[in-house]
Amino acid sequence: MIKHHVKVHPSAANLPREQQLAWAIARFAAKAGPVEPDVAEMIACRIVDNAAVALAAINRKPVAAARAMALAHPRKGGASLYGLGPATRVDAEWAAWANATAVRELDFHDTFLAADYAHPGDAISPLIAVAQQMGLDGAALVRGIAVAYEVHVALVKAISLHKYKKDHIAHLAPGTTAGIGAMLGLPVEIIFQAINQTVHLAFSTRQSRKGEISSWKAYVPGHSGKLCIEAVDRAMRGEASPAPIYEGEDSVIAWMLGGPTDEYDVWLPADGASPRAIMETYTKAHSAEYQAQALIDLAIDLAPKIGDLGRVRDILLETSHHTHYVIGTGANDPQKLDPGATRETLDHSIMYILAVALEDRAWHHVDSYTSARAHRPSTVALWHKIRTVEHPDWTLRYHEPDPGKRAFGGRLVVTLEDGTVITGERAVADAHPNGARPWRWPDYVGKFATLSRDLLGEAERAAFCAAALAAPTLRAAELDRLLPALGAGAVVPSAPTGEGIFDRGLE
Repeated sequence: MIKHHVKVHPSAANLPREQQLAWAIARFAAKAGPVEPDVAEMIACRIVDNAAVALAAINRKPVAAARAMALAHPRKGGASLYGLGPATRVDAEWAAWANATAVRELDFHDTFLAADYAHPGDAISPLIAVAQQMGLDGAALVRGIAVAYEVHVALVKAISLHKYKKDHIAHLAPGTTAGIGAMLGLPVEIIFQAINQTVHLAFSTRQSRKGEISSWKAYVPGHSGKLCIEAVDRAMRGEASPAPIYEGEDSVIAWMLGGPTDEYDVWLPADGASPRAIMETYTKAHSAEYQAQALIDLAIDLAPKIGDLGRVRDILLETSHHTHYVIGTGANDPQKLDPGATRETLDHSIMYILAVALEDRAWHHVDSYTSARAHRPSTVALWHKIRTVEHPDWTLRYHEPDPGKRAFGGRLVVTLEDGTVITGERAVADAHPNGARPWRWPDYVGKFATLSRDLLGEAERAAFCAAALAAPTLRAAELDRLLPALGAGAVVPSAPTGEGIFDRGLE
């Protein structure tokens, strides 16, 4: 690994391109080594994971709206959409928009947590879309996905966006762009220009994940995918972009992050080294914010020891800074205690999540979020007895450099009306690589079966999983197999709806 020290330089310094972070990312993307077998298998796992959650969300309103927008951009020889099959083709950037929204809607796919937060699997939909439109084979696609994960994880380890209230699209976009560049076999110069553009345009505030959280949270990776595809297209035409985008006097570090005195060390593989960062990432067994995963497992296990939840006087969660301030009472968001809050807000309320998990001793991607479930009087009463605090030990464990020792959970202290205290803690989710039951290929296949059982037959599910596992050997014409098709009428809408600007003038 090579350390790239990143800081702001005055314009007069005329920082050479070769010393800029965007160039280092581009160089790695252009010169990355071969994808190793275990990495290729994990990529197959994440392709299956994405399809599982996308199909489970296929007719939810944000997903249907994104798909309707995409269907207003038909393109012969373009990319396909989840559920609609290879006969329906749209422009690659719009396929990325619709498919990435479907994947993100339920907050149920992979994650990486370090200095910042990330859903690196958000890059997969844009990469598949470009590969389809450009006629690339599975080997190229797998290379692009591996590179996208590597860059995304490197940035998340090094640079905190949340500290400065910026959304994590700012790391997703350069990762996705690097992956597209690697997949297309572009030279360093072109990838460099595309990365400059995507970083320049990808910064937005974290208001999308605070307060009254809306469906925009689901659209963010689709927006990023469109941005990246358009930036690469522009760079391929010989156009340049703002630079130095990280290190300049008026750059993102200088004005979007900590200012001219901020410095970071970003580690990237050397030329020819194989990308392996995907192996540090992990998926979700439960449809909720990742920092709730271990705590859902803990609540399910602890509930029988508590018994009658009506006897609970107080529940205290001791946890990390991030968990307390993002999804806990430290966020100071009254919406996180409101039964009328949106699904997206409840997904980011550990108080609500713990209450439901304790009562139901289970978690479900639909049933756990219904309005009736949120308004149940016993749930509301328990929910409002739960509070969180930051404990420095959990914060230290959250940022532990050794991935084998990182912890994303917490400790529950349950006090009953008679003064009895019941405690329990969980460092990582059971499904985490360091958890009680780390997920492997059969677990991803099982998740896909559970979420798509009412949509696909056994033979169709088996064929899709076989295609994902064989992704490195697929021919260009076979990439359509990575986006499962459903039966006629199962996907609504399957044509432009006439509701928006884009539908106007279509014949």
